[in-house]
Amino acid sequence: MKTFTAIITSALLLVSTASYSKPVAESADQVSPLLVGQTIPEVTTTTVDGKKVAFNEIVDGKPTVLFFYRGGWCPFCNVQMGQLQAIEKDLVDLGYQLIGVSTDSPADLQKSMTKEELSYQLLSDFDSQMSQAFGLAFFTSQSVTDRYLGKMDLQNPLQKNAAGEERLVLPAPAVYVIDGDGMVHFQYVNPNFKVRLDPQLLLMAAKLAK
Repeated sequence: MKTFTAIITSALLLVSTASYSKPVAESADQVSPLLVGQTIPEVTTTTVDGKKVAFNEIVDGKPTVLFFYRGGWCPFCNVQMGQLQAIEKDLVDLGYQLIGVSTDSPADLQKSMTKEELSYQLLSDFDSQMSQAFGLAFFTSQSVTDRYLGKMDLQNPLQKNAAGEERLVLPAPAVYVIDGDGMVHFQYVNPNFKVRLDPQLLLMAAKLAK
């Protein structure tokens, strides 16, 4: 029995600490996001100053509310950023740091911080490595790729899907509540980018996670 218990414990430990850098999903509804009870993957991200840093170092010992959004060019994302700004003080009072991650370049992140009057931290996932590590990255359709690259002049690198076609990669919008050890206590992921988590529900989840 002790041997069986040890095997199960070891398996659970591997599940909770494994790196979850997954292949880019073929569509938003096929993403496989990091789940509650799992720990954040080891991945490098970029600050608004263009500095490369390990995300684990940013979280280290600091309970974190992390949200993935598409970019400052997305009106739904801008609304969400403003809503989160409104509850940031409440999150800080609970002991959390609030961090947003998008495919924007560091320069575009700085523009968003000024335009939206944000006081929390934004990180650049220009090459989608962080969203892929969290299991949120997906290929947009050809029509969406063409439209976004054309109308919004996005400069993000394209990646080849299973058919060998170059497509724009975006994250499915997501919100995570993470403890200081990097374990996920709450997550919300919705492939429909027009639907975002209500900020008051997030605040409640953050309180319960404490």
